[in-house]
Amino acid sequence: MIDMRIKSLFFDRGKVVRAVDKARRAVLSKAGAFIRTAARTSIRKRKGSAPPGSPPHSHVGLLRNFILFGYDRASDSVVVGPAKLNKPTEAPRVLEHGGTTTITKVSRGRLRKRRVRIRARPFMGPALGKERPKLPKLWAGSVRGG
Repeated sequence: MIDMRIKSLFFDRGKVVRAVDKARRAVLSKAGAFIRTAARTSIRKRKGSAPPGSPPHSHVGLLRNFILFGYDRASDSVVVGPAKLNKPTEAPRVLEHGGTTTITKVSRGRLRKRRVRIRARPFMGPALGKERPKLPKLWAGSVRGG
């Protein structure tokens, strides 16, 4: 007589879906961390401004230190980029894409504002481009059974 359990021939669909979801969150978070690190390391601490087309130079370190990433559960994606601080400035966007912005200076006790045109000094796009070839390898062996 042959004793066989039919149940063992099928897989538990819920368990597989949970394992894939867990792996996706882990891989996307890891990808976000890699892109964030590439963007941060591209911004060097230097005096003066960077030449157009290359990543901006850091003077204080706010832009470099506030490049963050986060997993968005609603859209099942990861968001990487500079955090908006308490200032009403568009500096990260203008640095990445170029454009005009208002510079405010205090000179002789007076507030002086002027519009300046800034040419693009991208840092997020090149970081994604640098890390893009490595992203598919993150999926290898990411779904684990148990």
